[in-house]
Amino acid sequence: MKSYVIGLDYGSDSVRAVLIDSENGKEIASEVQWYSRWKKGAYCKASINQFRQHPLDHIEGLETTIKSIVSKSNTDAASIKAICIDTTGSSPVPVTEDGTPLALVKGFEENPNAMMVLWKDHTAIGEANEINALAANWGGEDFTKYEGGIYSSEWFWAKILHVIREDEAVKHAAFTWMEHCDLMTYLLIDNKDLKSFKRSRCAAGHKAMWHESWGGLPEDAFLERLDPALVQLKHRLYKDTYTSDEIAGNLSQEWANRLGLTTDTVIAVGTFDAHSGAVGAKIDNNTLVRVMGTSTCDIIVSPKENIGTKTVRGICGQVDGSVIPGLIGLEAGQSAFGDVLAWFKDVLYWPIDNLVLSSNILSAEQKEDLKEEIDTTFIKKLSEQAAAIPLSESIPTALDWINGRRTPDANQELKAAMSNLSLGTRAPHIFKALINAICFGSKKIVDRFEEEGVRIDTVIGIGGVARKSPFIMQTLANVLNKPIKVAESDQAPALGAAIYAAVAAGIYPNVIEASKHMGSDFEAEYFPESDKTEDYKVLMDSYSELSTFIESIN
Repeated sequence: MKSYVIGLDYGSDSVRAVLIDSENGKEIASEVQWYSRWKKGAYCKASINQFRQHPLDHIEGLETTIKSIVSKSNTDAASIKAICIDTTGSSPVPVTEDGTPLALVKGFEENPNAMMVLWKDHTAIGEANEINALAANWGGEDFTKYEGGIYSSEWFWAKILHVIREDEAVKHAAFTWMEHCDLMTYLLIDNKDLKSFKRSRCAAGHKAMWHESWGGLPEDAFLERLDPALVQLKHRLYKDTYTSDEIAGNLSQEWANRLGLTTDTVIAVGTFDAHSGAVGAKIDNNTLVRVMGTSTCDIIVSPKENIGTKTVRGICGQVDGSVIPGLIGLEAGQSAFGDVLAWFKDVLYWPIDNLVLSSNILSAEQKEDLKEEIDTTFIKKLSEQAAAIPLSESIPTALDWINGRRTPDANQELKAAMSNLSLGTRAPHIFKALINAICFGSKKIVDRFEEEGVRIDTVIGIGGVARKSPFIMQTLANVLNKPIKVAESDQAPALGAAIYAAVAAGIYPNVIEASKHMGSDFEAEYFPESDKTEDYKVLMDSYSELSTFIESIN
């Protein structure tokens, strides 16, 4: 009998499930569900960078997508050996003592503070600043040193501290908090003991200041200075963490019945989407995998002897086993990548929405057809015209900090900017400037790794942007002055989760071996164009000058 595994990937807007043949990584069936409440903008306030999601969006998506792939594939339930879940992060959720998300408890159903705090929520900037100031000056261990030396408002402790200060009801009703990947894993398993539940090494090490050298989470005296409630919370969290090739538990009878599976199916320890995406793309030593979507996550693995006791400045963590057990996983990223272009599209869409599509001259059918045509060709047309603009022509300089800066040196208070505008500047010029900006932001990350002694020989791009925009990928190859491969899989994070599941189920002895058999092939490779790389160095200097100026006035 063949053996199959399921990867369940929670992104910012939707959840997708894939059923994978463990022998060769072939996708047997897939299903995507968009979050209905999130799509309506519920519980979010973009003006204050508040982005929350209701756990029901995730629970409903889990049930719908897995049931669909099991049904569509006509696969014998007994042959589906394991499931692994990856999510965005840090995306913590308050829960009760039995692990119920607080938003499912009476009285908290519509309270944004009882929801999952999505990775891109930046309401905790003040709390992150407090953590950084304390870590640098309290006289004890610097608990941020394995997280790049700067704690971010996107991460676990800052978000929780903000919520419990803002909302006494949530503070007292939440027994503990769980990262999204841990919560969804816990939901599926039969063992409902929070004390013994295996928490994700990936989530804990990169976002919660967990490290084996100081015995787990930050010490009580440090947390006490932030808020005594954090000390109480710490003792209801965890001490040990686990890699995603390990078994968290077996599928519970309740969920086996709901999904059409059996309790013999094992559930692997959860992980983050960028880390599983790197595994799905066959990450290897000295390889930078760029997960390119609304934001980016940049993942590298390195043998322990290469890193030693060195800590890399200004990144998003270095954690033993967070990507591949036995290797150090290093993470960086940009707070906005595709989101920069989505913002510009929204700006240009204003007259279309408010003048064209509200016109009484057009019929409802014509408006719908026109909207569909514009959506289909919008970015394509801009890309074509931007690509035709020679680098010798006056192009604005833009910054990619429209949602703050994640790496190098996290600072979510920074804002984007643009210079060198003239009466000759048109939409394609601005679009080209924004694409340059996201690529220059990427170059800053590569430069930081290499300045810190982390070697990068190969770059792999995964995700929608990597597969859909040759213009962006060619620009990135020119700016980085490195060749870039593009993974073939549409669902690299889900595929990576399935690879972890296959190891947890005992089908393969380790993640590297499983990845060789199941990982994605590559569909394209972009090489630097020698006649353009020097021009991009000049434009990069302009980006650096603008960066320095904007940072000095923020």
